Amino acid sequence: MDIFFGKIRLRALEPEDMEALRATVNDPEIERMVGGWSFPVSKQQQMDWYNRTISDPNNHRFAIDFEGSFMGISTLTDIDWKNRSAFHGIKLTNDAPKGQGFGFDAVAAVMKYAFEELQLYRLYSRILEYNIPSQKLYAKCGWIKEGAYRQSVFKDNAYHDESLIAILRPEYFKWKESNGIK
Repeated sequence: MDIFFGKIRLRALEPEDMEALRATVNDPEIERMVGGWSFPVSKQQQMDWYNRTISDPNNHRFAIDFEGSFMGISTLTDIDWKNRSAFHGIKLTNDAPKGQGFGFDAVAAVMKYAFEELQLYRLYSRILEYNIPSQKLYAKCGWIKEGAYRQSVFKDNAYHDESLIAILRPEYFKWKESNGIK
């Protein structure tokens, strides 16, 4: 089942997406804006990752598609089916048009799927302190800062805080209603 919201479609990742995803993962500008770390990823490593993760019921990864073009990846990972929670992440490709609402549409689509189809209760994420665009995006989508992991990520020869953010199912429905979203 594809998931539609606004201008985008979330669909299953396909092997054809792996080269664009590999370029995104290997892009230093993008890597600097996300938590964790990565080593350069080869074509074979990217395909190995794809083959390992594609059928994992606790980790859903979606291609962000706009008019047939791969714009990035949106995820629901570490799904805890008992407690009805999952981690959400998003990466747009460096060549995805900025300021067009693709990030907003992708986060809203994942929330709709998570809360209305999977019946999850809580989505959470982490954002680096200096990633202001992501902070603004998630605030616009109704997410609330819950706290911080102090100096938890080492990038650019310094330690940085990560903001802990989340949205609960009732907050999602209130956000949806207040924004006139069907």
